[in-house]
Amino acid sequence: MWIKAVSKSQIAAALLLPPIMFLLGVLYIVVVALQGRPFLFASERMRDADTSFRLYKIRTMRPSDNTQETVLGGAQRARVTVVGRVLRRTRLDELPQIINVLRGDINFIGPRPPLRAHVDACPLPYRRVLSAVRPGITGLSTVMVHRREERLLSRCRTAAEAEEMYRTHCLPLKLRLDMIYARRQGIALDFLILWRTVARLLPRKFGVAGKTGLPVPQTKVSVETDLPVAA
Repeated sequence: MWIKAVSKSQIAAALLLPPIMFLLGVLYIVVVALQGRPFLFASERMRDADTSFRLYKIRTMRPSDNTQETVLGGAQRARVTVVGRVLRRTRLDELPQIINVLRGDINFIGPRPPLRAHVDACPLPYRRVLSAVRPGITGLSTVMVHRREERLLSRCRTAAEAEEMYRTHCLPLKLRLDMIYARRQGIALDFLILWRTVARLLPRKFGVAGKTGLPVPQTKVSVETDLPVAA
């Protein structure tokens, strides 16, 4: 079943490759003209609890001397370029991930591939999730908590504060949702996630961008005590 899901994603990626490459060519001209090179940014992410890969995106931030990868908190938002804000809002910055899908690093739908530091912090939950399903470009946790995550991280003034906020208030919830997806993945749930992903990109006047149909807990939770983990 898992192999079929991967092959379907790769087949779909191959079919979508020509129009996406054309769009990337247009974006290359615009982005390089407005913010210079490099055009792409490669981030280390985890395919499973032990295997890393390079996840590609269009660069949306000004270069920094700090090479440590962290979550995007309020302290780093000043580095996001003007064109980068548009790319992030429309998720066009993730178009290069079609290459990752073709390579078999990720699927179109699945848990977002985590940073190594987050896997190291929560090894058992991530081992359980990533052994059951391959990471994806969009997923259940993405469509349910993305706006809440952005709101929480925007309050942070330093990278350390943003990282603590993410690990305390965002990561446990996202892992729970990833576990739910791993248990209940199927065509119906994938279609719902795809619809919610598209709905997030629509203007708010359509009345669907902020609704998921599922409640999002607002309380603080603990990875160690509240998450079911593999023995």
